[in-house]
Amino acid sequence: MNAEYLFISDCHLDPGRPEIAAALTRFLEQRAAAASHLYILGDLFEVWLGDDDPAATKQPVIDSLRALAARIPVYFIAGNRDFLLGQEFAARVGLTLLDEPQQLQLGSERVLLLHGDILCTDDHDYQQFRVKVRSAAWQTEFLAQPLVERQRVAARLRSDSVAAMAQKESNIMDVNAAAVLDCFRQNRVDTIIHGHTHRPAVHRYDAPLVRYVLGDWNPGPSYLSWNRQRGFKLVDPRVQPV
Repeated sequence: MNAEYLFISDCHLDPGRPEIAAALTRFLEQRAAAASHLYILGDLFEVWLGDDDPAATKQPVIDSLRALAARIPVYFIAGNRDFLLGQEFAARVGLTLLDEPQQLQLGSERVLLLHGDILCTDDHDYQQFRVKVRSAAWQTEFLAQPLVERQRVAARLRSDSVAAMAQKESNIMDVNAAAVLDCFRQNRVDTIIHGHTHRPAVHRYDAPLVRYVLGDWNPGPSYLSWNRQRGFKLVDPRVQPV
């Protein structure tokens, strides 16, 4: 069998966007089912407030994920919207949770996988917030609250985030060029794959360094595939084939 690896991120599943859930369900049941591995690089959900959240709107995609994970390995790296997704949910669905960053060998390629927000070092306020909410102490305290209170806090944080983003220049929310090069050097990899910025593209540096940016699923599916014969291919309606 010719192994094919697929990478997706930033689906941002939300009750207000049922078309994205439908597109992802089709992708999981058809395109991903024909592959050998699937890596989800964060922000699968618009918000995840704990593994006890019973939101029925998520269930069709969760069912498709469970069916896929029974056939092929499915891996998950947390994003900035679903970093509270935990081992209980992963075990229930069959996902393997990965630490960030995660190294992967694909043929001769040394690959680094991450969500991508850690590379946006010009956004100092966000990076400080990220350190706080990724701490074990903050997460333990937050998850101990009733779900309705977590929903209230999340709504306030989201409102504050939208207001803050409106005041920031667009380039601040993109990756920092020096941070990217440091990431290549420190991890000794040839290829970086990430999402988060919603700016799908293939960035080529001094050979052999390449950075693939996965897009969000608006207006359509965005994914990266790899097999040994063809190498990498980014499939996104906003990116011309290369």
